Amino acid sequence: MENNSRSPDLGSVIVGVDGSEPARWAALWASDEAARRRRPLHIVYGSDVDGRVLELSDDDMERVRVAGRELLDVTAEAVQARHPALSVTTEFSRSGPAMSLRRAASDRGTLVVGNRGPGGFSSLTLGSVGLKVAADARTSVIVVRGSEHEAVNGVVLAAVRDERDLDCVRHAAREAELRKASLRLLYVQGVLQSVVSAAGGADGQNGVAGHRGQSLKVVAEQIRAECPSLTVQADAERSVSVAGVLVEASRHADLLVMGGRRAPGYLGRTLGRVTHSLLHHAHCPVELIPRHADEPRSQAS
Repeated sequence: MENNSRSPDLGSVIVGVDGSEPARWAALWASDEAARRRRPLHIVYGSDVDGRVLELSDDDMERVRVAGRELLDVTAEAVQARHPALSVTTEFSRSGPAMSLRRAASDRGTLVVGNRGPGGFSSLTLGSVGLKVAADARTSVIVVRGSEHEAVNGVVLAAVRDERDLDCVRHAAREAELRKASLRLLYVQGVLQSVVSAAGGADGQNGVAGHRGQSLKVVAEQIRAECPSLTVQADAERSVSVAGVLVEASRHADLLVMGGRRAPGYLGRTLGRVTHSLLHHAHCPVELIPRHADEPRSQAS
């Protein structure tokens, strides 16, 4: 896919740190990702001193600044030791973590956060700052789950709904190629969804299932054509829990790639139930790829 004009530009990597162990592991993971991409790594500490200016004295602010700079320096040294040739920059921001990361990523970088933080105003805890980054980002976001001591599976997993996920799957294919891994495409039809479809008659239910199965086949064939050297496996399953199947499949993957926030203008949560569950329970890092504005507003995904 190196010479394919449709190959996505994965961009540089931006990671947030907060002094927690998950954030340290996220920074190391991000350095590996940046090295694979041959792109720079930018490390950000969002101090949020501007948001607490009425609560902090000048001495408090200086202590926060010194501690933040020290954390950035220690993290940069750790990733440079891991990847000596990697270009690494750091940023101490006076804004909060979520705003700092979004601003650093602009429209092209990939944001990386740990799955939880230490608590407090500068944490990257999933459910607060980390979840906000995932929900609001206009660029790709990777929530690093799992442990740095876990075995490498040699598989990138992509969650597929229909043909509109082709760009997301292309992104997953690129990630697989960089890792010299295989790509597994997985479509999961919810049993409850099938029951709702059946309300219109058996033919309607079978038609929906058949269309989704055909969509998976179309996406798989397109990726195989674009990436002839990549091993691509396409599977379809039915379950009462779409998230449960994907969580279990993530046990055997190094990265799970899926569509992220819903289209602009959606009234309600920008992350669907399945996405939300995977960010909390997946066994490997989860990469969310922004969806296009013309996509249907699915309640479950």
